[in-house]
Amino acid sequence: MIEESYDRAAELIAGADAVLVCAGAGMGVDSGLPDFRGTEGFWRAYPPYERLGLKFEEIADPVHFADDPALAWGFYGHRLALYRATVPHEGFAVLRSWGARVFTSNVDGQFQKAGFTDVAEVHGSIHHAQCVEPCTDEIWECSFDVAIDPVTMRARGELPSCPSCGGLARPNILMFGDWGWVPHRSQRQLDELTAWRRNQRRLVVVEIGAGTAVPTVRRQAELASAANGALIRINVREPEVRHGRGVSLPVGALEALTALARRTA
Repeated sequence: MIEESYDRAAELIAGADAVLVCAGAGMGVDSGLPDFRGTEGFWRAYPPYERLGLKFEEIADPVHFADDPALAWGFYGHRLALYRATVPHEGFAVLRSWGARVFTSNVDGQFQKAGFTDVAEVHGSIHHAQCVEPCTDEIWECSFDVAIDPVTMRARGELPSCPSCGGLARPNILMFGDWGWVPHRSQRQLDELTAWRRNQRRLVVVEIGAGTAVPTVRRQAELASAANGALIRINVREPEVRHGRGVSLPVGALEALTALARRTA
Protein backbone atom coordinates (compact mmCIF):
# COMPACT_ATOMS: atom_id res chain seq x y z
CA MET A 1 0.00 0.00 0.00
CA ILE A 2 2.71 2.49 0.95
CA GLU A 3 4.60 1.69 -2.27
CA GLU A 4 1.55 2.83 -4.23
CA SER A 5 1.47 6.01 -2.18
CA TYR A 6 5.15 6.65 -2.90
CA ASP A 7 4.55 6.10 -6.60
CA ARG A 8 1.63 8.52 -6.61
CA ALA A 9 3.61 11.12 -4.66
CA ALA A 10 6.53 10.79 -7.09
CA GLU A 11 4.14 11.29 -10.02
CA LEU A 12 2.83 14.49 -8.45
CA ILE A 13 6.35 15.84 -7.95
CA ALA A 14 7.48 14.86 -11.44
CA GLY A 15 4.45 16.54 -13.00
CA ALA A 16 4.69 19.76 -11.00
CA ASP A 17 6.02 23.11 -12.14
CA ALA A 18 6.83 24.09 -8.55
CA VAL A 19 7.11 22.56 -5.09
CA LEU A 20 6.02 24.19 -1.85
CA VAL A 21 7.23 22.62 1.40
CA CYS A 22 5.07 23.21 4.48
CA ALA A 23 7.11 22.04 7.47
CA GLY A 24 6.38 21.61 11.15
CA ALA A 25 8.50 20.38 14.05
CA GLY A 26 8.63 16.83 12.68
CA MET A 27 10.96 18.03 9.93
CA GLY A 28 13.84 18.39 12.40
CA VAL A 29 13.46 15.13 14.31
CA ASP A 30 15.82 13.24 11.98
CA SER A 31 18.43 15.91 12.66
CA GLY A 32 18.17 15.07 16.36
CA LEU A 33 15.91 17.96 17.37
CA PRO A 34 13.08 17.45 19.88
CA ASP A 35 9.56 18.11 18.64
CA PHE A 36 8.16 18.87 22.13
CA ARG A 37 5.13 16.71 21.39
CA GLY A 38 3.02 16.79 24.56
CA THR A 39 4.16 17.67 28.04
CA GLU A 40 6.04 14.38 28.50
CA GLY A 41 7.99 14.90 25.29
CA PHE A 42 8.93 18.41 26.37
CA TRP A 43 10.06 17.23 29.79
CA ARG A 44 12.17 14.46 28.24
CA ALA A 45 13.98 17.14 26.25
CA TYR A 46 14.22 19.53 29.21
CA PRO A 47 14.09 17.65 32.55
CA PRO A 48 14.63 20.79 34.72
CA TYR A 49 11.20 22.07 33.69
CA GLU A 50 9.56 18.88 34.91
CA ARG A 51 10.95 19.62 38.37
CA LEU A 52 9.50 23.12 38.10
CA GLY A 53 6.20 21.77 36.76
CA LEU A 54 6.40 24.02 33.69
CA LYS A 55 4.88 22.96 30.36
CA PHE A 56 6.18 24.11 26.98
CA GLU A 57 3.34 26.59 26.48
CA GLU A 58 4.08 28.05 29.92
CA ILE A 59 7.83 28.52 29.42
CA ALA A 60 7.27 29.75 25.84
CA ASP A 61 5.33 32.72 27.18
CA PRO A 62 6.59 36.31 26.84
CA VAL A 63 5.54 37.11 30.42
CA HIS A 64 8.72 35.43 31.69
CA PHE A 65 10.88 38.04 29.94
CA ALA A 66 9.29 40.62 32.25
CA ASP A 67 8.90 38.53 35.40
CA ASP A 68 11.98 36.28 35.29
CA PRO A 69 14.25 37.08 32.33
CA ALA A 70 16.99 34.66 33.44
CA LEU A 71 14.47 31.82 33.25
CA ALA A 72 13.19 32.98 29.86
CA TRP A 73 16.66 33.39 28.34
CA GLY A 74 17.73 30.09 29.88
CA PHE A 75 15.22 28.31 27.68
CA TYR A 76 15.67 30.34 24.52
CA GLY A 77 19.43 30.66 24.92
CA HIS A 78 19.75 26.88 25.15
CA ARG A 79 17.60 26.42 22.06
CA LEU A 80 19.64 29.01 20.17
CA ALA A 81 22.85 27.11 20.90
CA LEU A 82 21.20 23.79 20.04
CA TYR A 83 19.96 24.97 16.65
CA ARG A 84 23.30 26.56 15.83
CA ALA A 85 25.03 23.24 16.49
CA THR A 86 22.52 21.05 14.60
CA VAL A 87 23.33 19.75 11.13
CA PRO A 88 20.30 19.46 8.79
CA HIS A 89 19.62 15.89 7.66
CA GLU A 90 19.87 14.78 4.03
CA GLY A 91 16.16 15.26 3.43
CA PHE A 92 16.76 19.00 3.21
CA ALA A 93 19.06 18.43 0.23
CA VAL A 94 16.33 16.40 -1.49
CA LEU A 95 13.91 19.29 -1.15
CA ARG A 96 16.52 21.72 -2.49
CA SER A 97 17.03 19.48 -5.53
CA TRP A 98 13.34 19.99 -6.33
CA GLY A 99 13.76 23.77 -6.19
CA ALA A 100 11.26 23.98 -3.34
CA ARG A 101 10.11 27.09 -1.53
CA VAL A 102 9.33 26.82 2.17
CA PHE A 103 6.57 27.76 4.60
CA THR A 104 7.39 26.71 8.17
CA SER A 105 6.32 27.16 11.76
CA ASN A 106 9.82 26.17 12.85
CA VAL A 107 11.98 28.91 14.32
CA ASP A 108 15.24 26.92 14.17
CA GLY A 109 16.72 28.26 10.91
CA GLN A 110 17.52 24.77 9.65
CA PHE A 111 16.25 25.46 6.14
CA GLN A 112 18.54 28.47 5.82
CA LYS A 113 21.44 26.42 7.17
CA ALA A 114 20.68 23.83 4.47
CA GLY A 115 20.99 26.50 1.77
CA PHE A 116 17.40 27.66 1.24
CA THR A 117 16.89 31.37 0.57
CA ASP A 118 13.11 31.53 0.08
CA VAL A 119 11.76 30.63 3.52
CA ALA A 120 8.58 32.01 5.09
CA GLU A 121 8.87 31.67 8.88
CA VAL A 122 5.33 32.24 10.09
CA HIS A 123 6.31 32.21 13.79
CA GLY A 124 9.57 34.13 13.41
CA SER A 125 13.17 33.06 14.01
CA ILE A 126 15.23 32.34 17.10
CA HIS A 127 18.24 33.71 15.20
CA HIS A 128 16.73 37.21 15.29
CA ALA A 129 15.91 39.44 18.26
CA GLN A 130 13.76 42.43 19.14
CA CYS A 131 13.14 44.70 22.12
CA VAL A 132 10.90 43.30 24.86
CA GLU A 133 8.86 46.53 25.11
CA PRO A 134 9.21 46.93 22.07
CA CYS A 135 10.63 50.45 21.91
CA THR A 136 10.88 50.25 18.10
CA ASP A 137 10.01 47.69 15.42
CA GLU A 138 13.71 46.98 14.83
CA ILE A 139 14.74 43.34 14.35
CA TRP A 140 18.39 42.29 14.38
CA GLU A 141 20.40 39.11 14.00
CA CYS A 142 21.50 37.34 17.17
CA SER A 143 25.28 37.67 17.27
CA PHE A 144 25.43 36.91 20.99
CA ASP A 145 25.76 33.77 23.09
CA VAL A 146 23.83 33.14 26.29
CA ALA A 147 25.56 31.32 29.16
CA ILE A 148 23.26 28.69 30.71
CA ASP A 149 23.40 26.84 34.04
CA PRO A 150 22.67 23.25 32.90
CA VAL A 151 21.16 22.26 36.25
CA THR A 152 18.70 25.11 36.69
CA MET A 153 18.39 26.02 32.99
CA ARG A 154 18.71 29.68 33.93
CA ALA A 155 20.79 32.20 32.03
CA ARG A 156 23.93 33.46 33.75
CA GLY A 157 25.62 36.81 33.43
CA GLU A 158 24.59 39.70 31.22
CA LEU A 159 21.43 39.15 29.19
CA PRO A 160 20.91 40.31 25.58
CA SER A 161 19.87 43.94 25.34
CA CYS A 162 18.13 46.22 22.86
CA PRO A 163 20.59 48.43 20.93
CA SER A 164 18.06 51.28 20.81
CA CYS A 165 16.95 51.66 24.43
CA GLY A 166 19.34 49.40 26.34
CA GLY A 167 16.48 47.40 27.81
CA LEU A 168 16.03 43.65 27.64
CA ALA A 169 15.93 41.93 24.27
CA ARG A 170 13.94 38.80 23.39
CA PRO A 171 13.82 36.43 20.42
CA ASN A 172 11.75 37.60 17.47
CA ILE A 173 9.43 34.61 17.90
CA LEU A 174 5.65 34.55 18.17
CA MET A 175 5.06 33.01 21.61
CA PHE A 176 1.85 31.95 23.34
CA GLY A 177 -0.35 34.92 24.27
CA ASP A 178 2.15 37.27 22.64
CA TRP A 179 1.09 40.88 22.04
CA GLY A 180 4.62 42.26 21.82
CA TRP A 181 5.93 40.31 18.83
CA VAL A 182 7.26 42.46 15.98
CA PRO A 183 5.88 40.69 12.89
CA HIS A 184 7.14 42.65 9.90
CA ARG A 185 10.07 40.35 9.02
CA SER A 186 7.81 37.30 8.89
CA GLN A 187 5.02 39.20 7.15
CA ARG A 188 7.37 40.26 4.35
CA GLN A 189 8.35 36.62 3.83
CA LEU A 190 4.70 35.54 3.79
CA ASP A 191 3.76 38.27 1.31
CA GLU A 192 6.56 37.17 -1.02
CA LEU A 193 5.41 33.55 -0.78
CA THR A 194 1.81 34.50 -1.53
CA ALA A 195 2.86 36.48 -4.62
CA TRP A 196 4.97 33.56 -5.84
CA ARG A 197 2.21 31.02 -5.24
CA ARG A 198 -0.29 32.98 -7.31
CA ASN A 199 1.90 32.47 -10.37
CA GLN A 200 2.18 28.67 -10.01
CA ARG A 201 -0.30 26.68 -12.09
CA ARG A 202 0.89 23.16 -11.33
CA LEU A 203 1.99 23.35 -7.71
CA VAL A 204 2.59 20.33 -5.50
CA VAL A 205 2.62 20.79 -1.73
CA VAL A 206 4.84 18.57 0.43
CA GLU A 207 3.73 18.86 4.04
CA ILE A 208 6.19 17.42 6.57
CA GLY A 209 5.84 16.79 10.30
CA ALA A 210 2.96 19.20 10.89
CA GLY A 211 0.48 18.18 13.58
CA THR A 212 -3.05 19.25 14.40
CA ALA A 213 -2.36 20.70 17.86
CA VAL A 214 -1.16 23.97 16.27
CA PRO A 215 -2.64 23.60 12.78
CA THR A 216 -1.02 26.61 11.10
CA VAL A 217 1.13 24.55 8.74
CA ARG A 218 -1.58 22.02 7.87
CA ARG A 219 -4.01 24.81 7.03
CA GLN A 220 -1.45 26.47 4.75
CA ALA A 221 -0.74 23.17 3.00
CA GLU A 222 -4.42 22.41 2.47
CA LEU A 223 -5.11 25.93 1.24
CA ALA A 224 -2.19 25.90 -1.19
CA SER A 225 -3.24 22.52 -2.62
CA ALA A 226 -6.99 23.15 -2.64
CA ALA A 227 -7.21 23.82 -6.38
CA ASN A 228 -5.69 20.54 -7.55
CA GLY A 229 -5.45 18.26 -4.50
CA ALA A 230 -1.71 17.83 -5.06
CA LEU A 231 -0.83 17.40 -1.39
CA ILE A 232 1.75 14.95 -0.04
CA ARG A 233 1.39 14.64 3.74
CA ILE A 234 4.43 13.11 5.49
CA ASN A 235 3.55 12.48 9.11
CA VAL A 236 4.28 9.57 11.43
CA ARG A 237 1.40 10.18 13.85
CA GLU A 238 -1.25 12.12 11.92
CA PRO A 239 -0.90 11.19 8.24
CA GLU A 240 -4.56 11.21 7.21
CA VAL A 241 -5.72 13.45 4.37
CA ARG A 242 -9.28 14.70 4.21
CA HIS A 243 -11.67 13.47 1.52
CA GLY A 244 -8.86 11.74 -0.34
CA ARG A 245 -7.41 15.10 -1.36
CA GLY A 246 -3.76 14.09 -1.35
CA VAL A 247 -1.29 11.33 -0.61
CA SER A 248 -0.59 10.06 2.91
CA LEU A 249 2.90 8.83 3.87
CA PRO A 250 2.90 7.65 7.52
CA VAL A 251 6.70 7.77 7.96
CA GLY A 252 9.35 10.23 9.10
CA ALA A 253 10.76 13.05 7.00
CA LEU A 254 14.12 11.54 6.09
CA GLU A 255 12.70 8.12 5.24
CA ALA A 256 9.99 9.58 3.02
CA LEU A 257 12.22 12.08 1.25
CA THR A 258 14.94 9.49 0.61
CA ALA A 259 12.39 7.14 -0.95
CA LEU A 260 10.91 9.94 -3.08
CA ALA A 261 14.37 11.04 -4.21
CA ARG A 262 14.99 7.56 -5.66
CA ARG A 263 11.71 7.69 -7.55
CA THR A 264 12.19 11.20 -8.94
CA ALA A 265 15.88 10.98 -9.86
